[in-house]
Amino acid sequence: MTMAWPNAVSVEVPQKPRPPVILLAGNPNTGKTTLFNALSGEAARVGNYPGITVERRSASINVQNPNGSQEKADLVDLPGAYSLSARSPEEKITLEAILGLASNPVPSLVVLVVDAGQLARNFYLLLQIMELSVPTVVAINMIDEVSSPPSMPELSRCLGVTCVATNARKKIGITELRKAIDQALSSGTPPSINLDYPASLLGELGKIADALPESWQLTESRRRPMALWALTSIGDDELRDIPSELRLACENMRIVRNDHDLDLEIVHTRYAWIEDCLRHAQNKGLSNPPKRLMSERIDRVLLHPVLGFLAFALVTIILFQALFIGADPLIHLIEIGVSACQSVVVHYLPSGWPRDLLVKGIIGGVGNVVVFLPQIALLFAIIGFLEDSGYMSRVAFLIDRVMRLLGLHGRAFVPMISGFACAVPAIMATRTLERQRDRLLTMLVVPLMTCSARLPVYTLIIGALFPPSRLGGWLPLQGTLMVGLYGFAIVATLGAAWVLGRTVVKARRVPLILELPPYRLPHLRSIARMVVSRSGDFLREAGTIILLCTIVLWALLSFPRAPVHNGPAASAMVTHVAQSAQQLPGNARPQSDAERAAETKPIIERSPGAWIGRTLEPVLKPLGFDWRIGVGLVGSFAAREVFVSTMALVYGISDNDTGAEVPLRERMRVERKKDGSRPYSPLVGASLLAFFAIACQCSSTLAVIRRETRTWRWPAFLFAYTGILAWLTSFAIYQGGRLIGLS
Repeated sequence: MTMAWPNAVSVEVPQKPRPPVILLAGNPNTGKTTLFNALSGEAARVGNYPGITVERRSASINVQNPNGSQEKADLVDLPGAYSLSARSPEEKITLEAILGLASNPVPSLVVLVVDAGQLARNFYLLLQIMELSVPTVVAINMIDEVSSPPSMPELSRCLGVTCVATNARKKIGITELRKAIDQALSSGTPPSINLDYPASLLGELGKIADALPESWQLTESRRRPMALWALTSIGDDELRDIPSELRLACENMRIVRNDHDLDLEIVHTRYAWIEDCLRHAQNKGLSNPPKRLMSERIDRVLLHPVLGFLAFALVTIILFQALFIGADPLIHLIEIGVSACQSVVVHYLPSGWPRDLLVKGIIGGVGNVVVFLPQIALLFAIIGFLEDSGYMSRVAFLIDRVMRLLGLHGRAFVPMISGFACAVPAIMATRTLERQRDRLLTMLVVPLMTCSARLPVYTLIIGALFPPSRLGGWLPLQGTLMVGLYGFAIVATLGAAWVLGRTVVKARRVPLILELPPYRLPHLRSIARMVVSRSGDFLREAGTIILLCTIVLWALLSFPRAPVHNGPAASAMVTHVAQSAQQLPGNARPQSDAERAAETKPIIERSPGAWIGRTLEPVLKPLGFDWRIGVGLVGSFAAREVFVSTMALVYGISDNDTGAEVPLRERMRVERKKDGSRPYSPLVGASLLAFFAIACQCSSTLAVIRRETRTWRWPAFLFAYTGILAWLTSFAIYQGGRLIGLS
């Protein structure tokens, strides 16, 4: 690199050599990530691959130079892939990383992780990597799960690359694998292989090789395997940045050879080589039948058309209850902690807007974020446990037939059911889906599920506007309404997935390809590390935006301010504060008369928030909503449950006055207009319930979708389509009710 100086003097600055890059590749469920942790000491860095929101795990490891000294190398854990053929940007990641395309560094070595019980199928990916002339070492993992382990020297001789037996969970064979990595890096010799493809195929393949873009900077030895990749990947795909000339060449070849199944010819040639290699090795004593009879017996139940769904229903109920009941004690502790912090600030700081900002804006805003943390941690712990045990693959396989009707596949069901707890961790759970289109579609419908943040709103509206009567003399009205809201959410979610999957995010239907791994005991340390990582992501990314929204909301509803008038109510409040202060440790003291005289409170009616509510009133009036509900809707954007406290604030009821929701419910129940009519009738309540059930009034949800998609386009679309759908549904309920005589 050359640096220019003022006097036209150039100085050559030596560049620091790039450390070697080692890629860890393999089929899904081969123990690749566990091996990554064993090699790296579990010191992974988590980022994203260039240009796409798929997580990239990397770490620095020590390797040995040819001269015997130690140096650092970058170890990168690639996404699981069955082959290098790719029809989506996510699937293309492995190929680009191996070839050093799309801002990826050129790798020095690929360590391919292979399931010892599935050698033939796993070697298909190995064969493709070898065709690209990339230096490779093979880790024959889960060696303990085969009854007769293969001979590593014989297998290495047959394949032409070094093979090492490993058991990543117990860290067996890690030392031998490190030595093989050092030797491969020192030699840098790429594997040599030449498959006997049909002559007619090779004759036409040159036209595709000529159409490969020069920007890929392919060596001559890689042009034929890349032409084969293009032929098996391009066509009815989601790939970006593919030159039109290359697409045309692939299309023309399929037209010219329409009497031949080109994909079958290629796959048959490769598997013929693999089978010949394994057959020769088996003659030398290679035998590795897997010990998976117990897994097969369990699958007879869990994959049964009837018993499998019953077992899944039981697991779902346990998961659902755990997210609510299991996290509740920690949520309660966090709420106590936040309340205690607010109480200390109230008693130790002088009154005024700075104290209110700290108490309600900052501490309250952080509390609204942290309160979700137990559910997030528990959700990812459960998902990690089910994934590690092997059951999640069975769930996806079992539910796939139903989900295909919606344009999704079985894996999307897990984030959807977790949306009952909170949409934020549910959206983060969509990372388990391979295709970007499937992740996006799931993210766009998950917010329709009835999350726990809606429950305070539902409780307020149902308790205030619907009498505790019984339908037909035996069915409780309030309980039936709550159950109906959950059923309505499920129907709305599935309906939205069906519509959006055929319009906005339409894509070709692909079969669900799943590996059904044997059942294993979950690796608790890996699960714990994943939970900590995901929880940290939530606090860093979503928490900052929720905090900002809460502060903005506080400001909108807190100015202008006016002095608090002395009177019976004020005296009672002063007495209450003084008594509370005596119970605090330290030097806390009650306020003086001068401080009490200087106290101010917001003038809600003249606040910018009230102005926003009155501005929204013409749009909300056809739904039966007044300006107070408009302000509540503005408040609920920070978090849905803020609707309750915002309504209390609008009515001039402080937290110290109420202490519970009952006074607010009573206030809404007895509220009357000037003409004596009720502004909040059961019909208005039904309209408001429908609006909250559909509208995405949650800034944290939008913020997380923005983080996952790296654009504001999809959060804006979600906010718009759910808002319009909520308005139309509420309009139909309210105006339809009025037409039949309800009020």
